[in-house]
Amino acid sequence: MSGRMTETVALVTGGSSGIGRATAIAFAREGAKVVIAARRVNEGEETVRQIVEAGGEASFFQTDVTQSGDVQALVDHTLERYGQLDCAFNNAGQENLVD
Repeated sequence: MSGRMTETVALVTGGSSGIGRATAIAFAREGAKVVIAARRVNEGEETVRQIVEAGGEASFFQTDVTQSGDVQALVDHTLERYGQLDCAFNNAGQENLVD
């Protein structure tokens, strides 16, 4: 952990795999506290486990970014847990539902 982002809270949507997981781990490596948001609980908790085992701090919050109530609850969770939100890496998306 290098500490360039110490005292920073970062939120990562789609943090359960791929680019989102890699970004969450990179934020944590730099000292940020990371909130992982994703629909898949097991995979999201696995990202948290990897961060914690490496000495970082993270939490998971199940979120479907297509649901505004879920997004509000995610932000509320972040603020309640850490008292701040400094950056968001909005990585989650959805398939194009239009033909």
